[in-house]
Amino acid sequence: MPAQTNNTLYNHITSVKKGDRVFENAFQCVSRMILDRDIEKVVVNGKTTFDFKIFRDGKKHIIGMYDEINSFVSFVKDAAQGGSSKEMAYVLVGEPGNGKTFLVEYLCGMYRDFLALPGNRKYTFRFKNLDKLGRYGHITAIESQTYEDPMVLAMNLFETKDESMKYLARKYRASTKLVEEWYDNYRPLGACSAYIWNEIRDYTDGKIDDMLEFIEIVPVPLIESLGTVTGKYPAKDKITSSAVDLLGEESIQRLLHISDTNNPYRFDLRRGALARVAGGGIHFSDEIYKNKKDLVQVYLGVIQNRSIEIDGYKWPIDTLIIATSNNAEFNRFLAEKEEAPIIDRCRICYVSHNTNYKLQKELTAYAIGNESKTTLTGDVMHQDPNLNYAASAAVVLTRLPRSEKLTPIETMKLASGEVAGEKSLKTLSEVIDTLNQDHDITKRFGQKGLGQRNLGRTMQLMLESSETNEGKCMFAYDVFTALERIILDYVSEANDRTKFLADLKIARGLYRERILTEMFNAYMDEPLAIRKDVLNYVNMIIGIDAENLGADKMWKYKNPQTGELQAIKIDERYIDSVEDRLGLKTREQKDSFRTSIRKVYGQKISVDPNYDFMDNLELVKAVTDVRLKSDIAGAGSLIGALANRTNEENQKLYDRMIDTMLNKLGYCATCAQKTIEYFCTQVDEN
Repeated sequence: MPAQTNNTLYNHITSVKKGDRVFENAFQCVSRMILDRDIEKVVVNGKTTFDFKIFRDGKKHIIGMYDEINSFVSFVKDAAQGGSSKEMAYVLVGEPGNGKTFLVEYLCGMYRDFLALPGNRKYTFRFKNLDKLGRYGHITAIESQTYEDPMVLAMNLFETKDESMKYLARKYRASTKLVEEWYDNYRPLGACSAYIWNEIRDYTDGKIDDMLEFIEIVPVPLIESLGTVTGKYPAKDKITSSAVDLLGEESIQRLLHISDTNNPYRFDLRRGALARVAGGGIHFSDEIYKNKKDLVQVYLGVIQNRSIEIDGYKWPIDTLIIATSNNAEFNRFLAEKEEAPIIDRCRICYVSHNTNYKLQKELTAYAIGNESKTTLTGDVMHQDPNLNYAASAAVVLTRLPRSEKLTPIETMKLASGEVAGEKSLKTLSEVIDTLNQDHDITKRFGQKGLGQRNLGRTMQLMLESSETNEGKCMFAYDVFTALERIILDYVSEANDRTKFLADLKIARGLYRERILTEMFNAYMDEPLAIRKDVLNYVNMIIGIDAENLGADKMWKYKNPQTGELQAIKIDERYIDSVEDRLGLKTREQKDSFRTSIRKVYGQKISVDPNYDFMDNLELVKAVTDVRLKSDIAGAGSLIGALANRTNEENQKLYDRMIDTMLNKLGYCATCAQKTIEYFCTQVDEN
């Protein structure tokens, strides 16, 4: 019979020795799962950090959270290598709706998938033929209550550790080094397993081969709903929660069968949440500090001693304990000084909101939902192409603290890795470091703001409005109205409300800039018209000082995207017009600006050949204004032409732009019309 299907202890130990099965603790297993996959280096807020690719798998994966994931991985790695972390719990503390629970549940899902692979499966043992002992009534088979690994049984086969070690080395021809490696993860058998094993020893007169006839090896079930391997304990109210939910209790049913009242098997541990994950699993305690005091005291014992204790009996457990808590509960708990030992046993990680608006676009897509939306009457709902940008920019701005060194827009751009004029990432790093010195967690970078749940509510408000349903389109500008409602209804602190509403105003200004660009693209009948013009300006100022520039002002350069040679005519009037729009009057100012653009070009293009300067909003706005002015005597007259469609020419222009918006820019009839109407008003101009 092949080793994989044979369920004897001998076969299991042989498989572990060969490497077909593994014997490792929970920390080593989680650590191996994460570190065996790809790891990349990324720059976040001006600091280099690691990006563990396993967290970016699947349709709905973790977005951002680089620092938090790095902190967790190093915690698990330290525990796997026997560091102080193995006697601690890992607690994620932060505002509601910033992804703490999602992170833990994602990790648990990954862990179950990882253990489902044949080489990673967890096994446990079962005592069979117990009717021979005559002291267990109708109970004929008993599984290890805490899903102990068969190797734990192997290390406790005899009454002393030495005897068991010698037996393993002799029987399995295992080297002293290998046996010692196994014993690094030694723990005694749990009370009931040890008691039953002792009874079997007495029954067989200590003959090991006869004793092993009572043992059968079985895989640990990976069914999520059973709470085995990964289990969650949500905080309950003061009356209904008790230590029983975690540890288990005496079972009346078992007492009806067991004649020996000293037998610890009379306690049903699986009734509690801990025993089910005790065999190398992950225990997730949601809102741990919301639990009443005596339950948190139970956690203290479990975290420190890694064992379940009832009436003096002990069951050692092998579990990674992760918990979450919101700032308010955590601060309340901290205020009670006598609870210091609990905090002492926890590795606290403060989770911030996502502050990168580019990454936020993916989170916003989660909030909008990937299913195609329909109106209340069942018609297909369209999404304005600017909806995601408007929502992402608005919520990210609320999460950025104010600073004297940077404007909100500069902070937002630097936090997403974009260029913000003269300001560098170093400035952002300094701002973050200064803020993070504050004892009050909520004043640190990214700790306050509108969370993912608020964004979800915003989308719900938009979907239920009659205007959205009648127009069959989620128009981007409506996001601001919905967000304003959410801020007024759900943000309790007056100072926060004031700040968020100010941030919303800035977001409206950013949306206005974007619409100017969109209208220019529609006017030019080309989706990337403005991008081309911005790159033309950049290439012109690079080529203007070239030595091989002839009298015809033609300059040849290699396109970084395609690698082909291209020619461009340097138009100094165009360059000057753009720089005038940027407010650069003197020669020195113009030269300084050109040098900064060339510097950015040199830094960015070598890393990303597709970099297009579209994140430089001032430059984009200047180019848009210049082109609108030169093509149709200013944005004002385009507004005039679109608003006043009494003559045929204006109507033709309007129809052509609507046509481009529908066919090339992803608009529908409703949002195209509303966007043009918005463009024709003077609101939100910065």
